[in-house]
Amino acid sequence: MPNINSNPPQATPNKQNAPAQPDFLFLLILWGSLIWFAGLSQTFHTKHLPYSEFLSLLESNRIKQVEVSTDKIAGSFLDAKDNQRRDFDTRRVPTDLAAQLSSKHVEFSQAPDYSGVLNWVIPLTLFFVVLRIAGSRMAESAGSPTNPFGFGKSRARIYKETDVKTTFADVAGVDEAKQELEEIIDFLKNPEKFKKLGGRLPKGVLLVGPPGTGKTLLAKAVAGEAKRPFLFITGSEFVELYVGVGAARVRDLFEQAGQNAPCIVFIDELDALGRSRGIGPMAGGHDEKEQTLNQLLAELDGFDPKQGIILLAATNRPEVLDPALLRAGRFDRQILVDRPDKRGRVQILKVHLRQINYDESVQPEEIAAMTTGFTGADIANLTNEAAWLAARRDAEKVTIKDFQDAIERIVAGLEKKNRIINSEERKTVAFHEMGHALVGLILNSTDPVEKVSIIPRGIGALGYTIQRPLEDRFLLSESELKTKLAILMAGRAAEFVKFHSISTGASDDLEKATELARHMVGQFGMSKKLGMVTYEAGNHSLLQTPDSMYSGPRRYSEETAREIDCEIRRLLSESFERASDLLLANKVALENGANLLIDKETLTHQELRTVLENQFREISSTQINESNGHQNDSDSQPERMAALN
Repeated sequence: MPNINSNPPQATPNKQNAPAQPDFLFLLILWGSLIWFAGLSQTFHTKHLPYSEFLSLLESNRIKQVEVSTDKIAGSFLDAKDNQRRDFDTRRVPTDLAAQLSSKHVEFSQAPDYSGVLNWVIPLTLFFVVLRIAGSRMAESAGSPTNPFGFGKSRARIYKETDVKTTFADVAGVDEAKQELEEIIDFLKNPEKFKKLGGRLPKGVLLVGPPGTGKTLLAKAVAGEAKRPFLFITGSEFVELYVGVGAARVRDLFEQAGQNAPCIVFIDELDALGRSRGIGPMAGGHDEKEQTLNQLLAELDGFDPKQGIILLAATNRPEVLDPALLRAGRFDRQILVDRPDKRGRVQILKVHLRQINYDESVQPEEIAAMTTGFTGADIANLTNEAAWLAARRDAEKVTIKDFQDAIERIVAGLEKKNRIINSEERKTVAFHEMGHALVGLILNSTDPVEKVSIIPRGIGALGYTIQRPLEDRFLLSESELKTKLAILMAGRAAEFVKFHSISTGASDDLEKATELARHMVGQFGMSKKLGMVTYEAGNHSLLQTPDSMYSGPRRYSEETAREIDCEIRRLLSESFERASDLLLANKVALENGANLLIDKETLTHQELRTVLENQFREISSTQINESNGHQNDSDSQPERMAALN
């Protein structure tokens, strides 16, 4: 059962659109058209005879072969001019009428059937439709609606000045980035102000930040504020299977920019195009991606910023970009678009709250305090989820309860009230979650317990405890990290205190605790035995997540690796014992809290304090400090086991 914080999952990068493939209907129309034309080609060599002439040829024995149908006769006859065999067809006339007309020597034939015109119109129409569909699909795959074979044409979407409605009023929580970009807007509006001082505009501006922080939105806002054309393209749209196509598209992009100058060119997901050269399987300079990057570098050197072309790009992986792309004279300015702080989240919430009808109970400051670590995209999703929850219960307005439920749904997963859990498992889950909550209350954690529940959520969580920080934190002390470890281990400790056994429910807690202990030992230098040395791999990105900290090569010996493992094990053992001691001293509170949780299924922070505060208030600060400083010594182990029994 996980102990959940409010950090949301990361977004995934964009993917290149695959070219359209011919479908079955397209092939069927083409096949039918070919059959129609194959049949019609036979009519070009067939002579149509009046029925009277057919009878004359029959009387003179010049008809050699016939095929008779209900209203038509077809076959071959001998031509009197060259005595060659010719194909013919004629339409039949009723026999009695034909005899009377022949006796009077009248030339006669059946009236033509104009339905045969459809034999030409239908296939010709189908043929041109097929050509049109084929041309459109080839144009889609080539990236040009007018040139079906224009593989080298840029796929950039061009938005006119009036098409871009986004402004800085729609962007919040990134004040520093907006301030940097306002200088570029000022240059586009008043270029003479900078030219008279001899200053020049940066050739390229790189927006760097985690996914969902608003990099693309910022670029659109720049175009909207400057009232200039906006050319949008992703890095993956340059790369193609055929060699040379990517470089041609780069050249065409800058040609289009020159035709629309002054304008703004935005390349999203630059890492798909600008990855460092020489590290791939084809690191000889002939790789298509490398040729495309070389062409981009050449274009950056060649174009003149005085034309008013502003090149913006965005990436969430700056560590993989080629150094030549980031040097001065190319992407001169790099702007960090980071996760918003509490003040920024309040501003973002106010922007998104304009779009919904919400109740007076909804206070942006309160929601911002509950969404530490959320990006702008996460907050937009949160607002939408809250509106959906309110609509589900047919409410007139969105309330603060809807936002709280939406946060739990995003962080913890979908609530599964219909999942049936037997009484023993339910009791185990209740004591496990109450162990987290009780130790958090006793140690007065910097991330107070917001809610504890035994309602299953998500894929495998049978219960959850939500902790939310009171404020944004950028530094944590060693004692605070050890408190986090104790709270993580408190779930298993509560199971051990109550049932004298452990279950599989603490697997997620153990994973998080092990990762935190590994960082304390290997990254933060918080081990007296190993000293103030960092053992993490080098060349880490500023935006890298903790899960990838140890993905690089090991730069220490096997003996040191063993010592690191021993220190991690020691920290986890001490944290488990610390939590066990606190729960033993408050066994009554643990029992009462778990029983109440079984009855109510969910307890809020206020309910926890009301029920449990009086029960552990009598613990002296000395006793807590002794528990906090407890060391893993073998002498205390028998005493602890005796207390448990």
